[in-house]
Amino acid sequence: MNSYPPIAEHGMIGDLQTAALVSSAGVVDWWCTPRFDSPSVFASLLDAERGGHCSLTADTPDPGDMTVRQLYLSDTAVLVTRFMAPDGVGEVADFMVPLATGAPRAHHRLVRVARVVRGTVSFALDCRPRFDYGRASHSLTVPDAHHAVFDGPGTELHVQSTAGVALHAEGDDVTARFQLSQGQAAAVVLTGTADGEGVPPHLSLDDAVADLEACRVFWLSWLRSCTYNGRWQDEVHRSAITLKLLTYAPTGAPIAAATMGLPEQVGGERNWDYRYTWVRDASLSVKALIDLGFHEEAYAFRHWLRDRIEARDTATGDPLQIMYRVDGDPHLTEETLGHLEGYRGSYPVRAGNAAADQLQLDIYGEAADALIVGGDIGAIRGWSALTEVLDWLSDHWDQPDEGIWETRGGRKDFTYSRLMTWVAFDRALRASQAFSRPAGTERWTRARDAAFRQIVERGWHDKRKAFVQHYDSDVLDASLLLMPKVGFLSPHDPDWLSTLDAMDGELVSDSLVYRYDPAASPDGLRGSEGTFNLCSFFYVEALARSGRLSQARYAFDKMLTYANHVGLFAEEIGPSGEQLGNFPQAFTHLALVTAAMALDDELAAARARPGADGHLQPARHGFTAPADGSTADDTGD
Repeated sequence: MNSYPPIAEHGMIGDLQTAALVSSAGVVDWWCTPRFDSPSVFASLLDAERGGHCSLTADTPDPGDMTVRQLYLSDTAVLVTRFMAPDGVGEVADFMVPLATGAPRAHHRLVRVARVVRGTVSFALDCRPRFDYGRASHSLTVPDAHHAVFDGPGTELHVQSTAGVALHAEGDDVTARFQLSQGQAAAVVLTGTADGEGVPPHLSLDDAVADLEACRVFWLSWLRSCTYNGRWQDEVHRSAITLKLLTYAPTGAPIAAATMGLPEQVGGERNWDYRYTWVRDASLSVKALIDLGFHEEAYAFRHWLRDRIEARDTATGDPLQIMYRVDGDPHLTEETLGHLEGYRGSYPVRAGNAAADQLQLDIYGEAADALIVGGDIGAIRGWSALTEVLDWLSDHWDQPDEGIWETRGGRKDFTYSRLMTWVAFDRALRASQAFSRPAGTERWTRARDAAFRQIVERGWHDKRKAFVQHYDSDVLDASLLLMPKVGFLSPHDPDWLSTLDAMDGELVSDSLVYRYDPAASPDGLRGSEGTFNLCSFFYVEALARSGRLSQARYAFDKMLTYANHVGLFAEEIGPSGEQLGNFPQAFTHLALVTAAMALDDELAAARARPGADGHLQPARHGFTAPADGSTADDTGD
């Protein structure tokens, strides 16, 4: 069990087609290639013995005498792990040069540059790949002291080193031991290729350093498009880079997370594969990307989504399904990898995702909003395909489904699904007028109004004084934090404020928010889960828009303390403040961005109001408001 680092003890690097996790000890313990959703080459994060890894660390007689720190080069995806040992200070820079455009590539290069900045440091390299999630054997050849080739099923991994780093076979694995003094550097390059594609060009140390600079310049140049200049620039920039790293450049499709199988509860069964594109998650990112100035990324996904709607190629037979592979393939067959023990014994480890076959009607609202928020979606292909989907939805929206949280406990009449049905028709009706497009106006209006009446009459619970998860329960659900965001009601509406108060009393724990209570609303799975980071940031935004600025800012500041050492978030926060679930999660970083922008907007508006008294909210969750009514907390920078 001690072989598994905390989930949060990682940084992520990537080339916009695949991504790797590097632990704070300098171990690459997760990498799939040639795509995010390809079988793994390194997966010791899911099985320390069978998964495979590549470590490049300082080699000291007593590791306890060494201090290790990890950071990103500012505003880039170059990850630096520093080793402060008794005899010197060394560091390893890990990166992948982004493949920003073009067709999918078979070659993917992970570069590790070691150097010493003080004294003398010995380094140890251990490269132990395990192909196909550790299921496949491989052969090893070592053509010379600076080149080794691991031959797995359909894939080769080439390991190349620069002068001073001699590679040695150790069984079917490769090791090296070398020493550097102040000012010296060396590089190890891992290149994944398809079988038979030949030997990749050998990189000299100068080449590796030039690649590092090219990677740094790419990210700095890309970030210049960001228009955000608010109070939380570092956090927003890191989140934006993370979202970009998790986007498959050839199609513009973002994935939910870089990993699979990491548990929502250590030792539990909630271990899912998140390396796919969820229509919901990606659609909700479009407006945030546009607001940040990243129009190219927003439009690329809109085109991908439009293609899915036009193709209507799904495994379910419905116009859309909730998730796809990054190339639009709808088939995500789920299998259990029985040979892997799972992160700290969290079993089963699943590859693929059976939830792709679920009916989740809310996706049509998110998709319609994403397609329309960026402007006209096209007179022929785009609009025609969307109208067909809306006509289908007008006949199918009023039925139980599995809901936003992909529960496996049976279909229900989920309020959130009805809410997004309302969004789908509302956005389409507005767009048809704004762009003078033909529309089933009467049909769509009837469906929109019927969904509205249902939510008001059946989604509202008189005793709870709140909107609830589904029509047959009194359970609260954090997905409904989006009700004012999508414009269903005002953030100052008394019914909304009452719902927010109910959530505050039941779903919120020290500013952290649970999705719902599984004990009160069984979801078909054993075990529990932590608070959901996505919902915690949605909560901040809802507080801010509702005028509860002190509470919102305090909750946001506290949420930021749960980020890991390089500013990344997993899906959930556990009982002891540990990060749980797949890592890093794109949806969480999206919600961080929207919460930051909402807070900036509302704080600026509060400062600009004539005669504003900056009234602070009552103390909640350990927060004590100033007794003098000062405005510093609400409007300060």
